[in-house]
Amino acid sequence: MSEKLTLETPQPSSQSVYSFDPTPEPVDNSSWMTRYCELIYNDADDFWEPPISLKGLADIANANAYHGSLLKARANYVAGRFISGGNLPMFKMNNACWDYFGLGMAGFVKIRNYLKQVIALEPLPMVHMRKRKNGDFAQLLPEFQQKTFKAKDVIFIPQYDPQQQVYGLPDYLGSIQSSLLNRDATLFRRRYYLNGAHMGFIFYATDPNLSEEDEEVLKKKIASSKGVGNFRSMFVNIPNGKEKGIQLIPVGDIATKDEFERIKNITAQDIFVGHRFPAGMGGMIPQPGATTPDPIKVSQVYDRYEVIPVCKRIMDAVNSDQEIPKNMHLHFDLERDSNAE
Repeated sequence: MSEKLTLETPQPSSQSVYSFDPTPEPVDNSSWMTRYCELIYNDADDFWEPPISLKGLADIANANAYHGSLLKARANYVAGRFISGGNLPMFKMNNACWDYFGLGMAGFVKIRNYLKQVIALEPLPMVHMRKRKNGDFAQLLPEFQQKTFKAKDVIFIPQYDPQQQVYGLPDYLGSIQSSLLNRDATLFRRRYYLNGAHMGFIFYATDPNLSEEDEEVLKKKIASSKGVGNFRSMFVNIPNGKEKGIQLIPVGDIATKDEFERIKNITAQDIFVGHRFPAGMGGMIPQPGATTPDPIKVSQVYDRYEVIPVCKRIMDAVNSDQEIPKNMHLHFDLERDSNAE
């Protein structure tokens, strides 16, 4: 869309500077990242506040094409070795595994019969679970309601955090900033196209025929053009104005260079490293000049040192509970070659 702006009152005006840059996006490194020095106990709601926003972790899983996909892949690798136990179907084990990797912890609640015997396990939605001082768990419900689970009824499986042992902590936290940068680079690129390839610029005016009223009109027009999809072309007419009295000076154009590709590639590498996901797996495209390792050998090593230990961790947590009868013990295939048919 274009607009015609006619300036019909040529009068000398004083020198002025008007900035129309968008408000800088703050990078807050403390608002939602971990605060290890202490955990805050919410006395009003009677639970420990997690060291990191669980809702934030769940949201960031959808930040880019890599992070959420790797979380799902890691959950699939572990759940794919699940054989039986706990009266758990495969998809519920998969859900629990996603919580373990995505949120740093998983939990199962014991389902009992009328004799108080455990007859099944059910994964808990860990995003909404909070732990109390007495060991009980509270599930946060709509309208500030809570559902309480007694400590003896919950099998809690956290990833280890050496600085607090109330909640688990996911192992990929070091790559979160790269996940966000990867997302921001994609959004920046989308805005670039949606806005007709317009970027930041300096609107430079030296024409003495530009009156204060005309300058104010220009300011309003420029300010109103900001926003995704709202960039507009502008025609300026200054009767008797001087050549180059008004100039549009581009500041820079990162999107026309190779910065977008570099940012995407570097952050993707960081995300894979943060998940300890090896090259040759996960659809990662090798860098120019690099060779892709044998995926079969890579997968075998990855299973041995990453997948099987998590299977054992879940098995030990459930099977060591004295209330779980042997016929409900969890069983994972710890020997199968992951590439065997």
